[in-house]
Amino acid sequence: MTEPDNFEVDFSPRAPWWRNWKVMLPLWCAIGALVWLGLHFNVDRSVIAGSVVAVGLVSNAFAWLLGIITLVPVIGPIIVKVLSIGFIWLLNAVGYLVSYIAIRRGYSKDVLTYRGITIATIIGIVIGFVLGKLL
Repeated sequence: MTEPDNFEVDFSPRAPWWRNWKVMLPLWCAIGALVWLGLHFNVDRSVIAGSVVAVGLVSNAFAWLLGIITLVPVIGPIIVKVLSIGFIWLLNAVGYLVSYIAIRRGYSKDVLTYRGITIATIIGIVIGFVLGKLL
């Protein structure tokens, strides 16, 4: 097999900000400090959790943290796999719960559409996971 002629590798020393540990480590320290302050001043726990989820999703902090956990030999990848499988199960369980409630209220046609989208999303996640492992 021959390699393509237009194969380009980016050797720039500057990583994107969401991959840069100089950005993510202080971000996680700030998240931890704000959670501690929130608990110290008796802020509602759901507000703290929602804020952490919002900041983590917007800044890709959860993906960075999972990448750091994966670096731990032997046990790290197992932990990350268990966490990601649990997310897929949680997504599917919420879908069944919403379907049950919607069917009882008479939205059976909408449930079919919703479940189709959910199943397509789960299949897409699984295909992406398999392709990611193969490539």
